[in-house]
Amino acid sequence: MATLREIRNQFISALSERYDSSEASELFWQSAEHLLGKSALQLRMTSESGEVSDSDQESFQNIQTALSKGKPLQHILGQAWFFGLSFQVNEHVLIPRPETEELVDLIIRENNKAPIKLLDIGTGSGCIPIALKKNLPATSSVYALDISPEALAVARKNAEALQADVQFIQSDILSENPVILPLNEKFDVMVSNPPYITPAEKKEMHVNVLDHEPHLALFVEEEQPLIFYETIARYAKQQLKSGGKLYFEINKLFGQETLELLENLGYIHTALKKDLSGNDRIVSAQIPESL
Repeated sequence: MATLREIRNQFISALSERYDSSEASELFWQSAEHLLGKSALQLRMTSESGEVSDSDQESFQNIQTALSKGKPLQHILGQAWFFGLSFQVNEHVLIPRPETEELVDLIIRENNKAPIKLLDIGTGSGCIPIALKKNLPATSSVYALDISPEALAVARKNAEALQADVQFIQSDILSENPVILPLNEKFDVMVSNPPYITPAEKKEMHVNVLDHEPHLALFVEEEQPLIFYETIARYAKQQLKSGGKLYFEINKLFGQETLELLENLGYIHTALKKDLSGNDRIVSAQIPESL
């Protein structure tokens, strides 16, 4: 049997053509946490020189092989962590990103005084509405929609596993009359992390994303980079309550354009926020209060 240190060194070396050493090391420790049921810190402190069973060694080898072919680790393990919660992910949904956690955190901080009614548009794995439902006032009503039935199947499984009461709807927000709810009530908050990557940006993207994550949830046409933002903002003007709030995760290249779009549509208190990497990433706005 090999030691964890020996497996780690072999793991990192085998991935050297696809990942730099720091990335490969991080992938190894995430794999080790998943397989061995201990934190990376615990493993580094107590078990690095310990022997690994043949079955676990085989599992490390299987993960390494899949990674070397470009498959994302989250798809290999079948899970991704988001806002302290474990979400099932597969090829039908985007892998949750840390930047989106910042969006969720902002919504919670700005809407934690009383129960709200919230809609997430383009929900994917359900990470945004589920995290919000778990952290907003308990009686908040949370709804989410997506065009993809396969994505909604994943989102519903995640909501069930995490015991989050979120109602999911299949609908195309770009259709002329999107079917959202059989209700006349309006929302306090609407949020979306829609497709926003242009074809010109593909060359900067990691092959893991291009080959394994759904292009339907990633890309927009070069000529209409803000189509989802404009469509959702127009819809939100009708479906948000007086004083209701709209939140977007955005393409860092179009921060000012997104802000101006909302201002031209009559939104107030528009704000553009940077993520922890210093990129324009979140836009928020508000419907004017009725007189």
